[in-house]
Amino acid sequence: MDSLPQVLKAYCDAWCAEDADERRALLDIAWAENGLYQDPGSEAQGRESLHAHIGRVLARFPGARIEQISGVDAHHDRIRFAWHMVLADGTVRVQGIDCGRIGADGRLTEIIGFFGAHPPEA
Repeated sequence: MDSLPQVLKAYCDAWCAEDADERRALLDIAWAENGLYQDPGSEAQGRESLHAHIGRVLARFPGARIEQISGVDAHHDRIRFAWHMVLADGTVRVQGIDCGRIGADGRLTEIIGFFGAHPPEA
């Protein structure tokens, strides 16, 4: 996992890339061809599906960017890290944590995202 920081940078940068070709190139670095992305409101299976999903998010929030706001906790082929979405005016729209899996080639094969703060204990 020596390249994990570069893979995560490319992944987060893809979420900021309004240019479709730039976004595709970043996902080529970071995302497995058949990777699975899920968050509370969406699912994307495969690199092209994630590319399209990110494009829709950026169209809805022009100028927004995703920033990694924690280090990465990793063991075996699993990772987790925190992030937030910053809107063009500088306000934080949402924060979350992603749990994922890294493939043998170092690319992300799965990201399962959770939005907001941790839920309170019942």
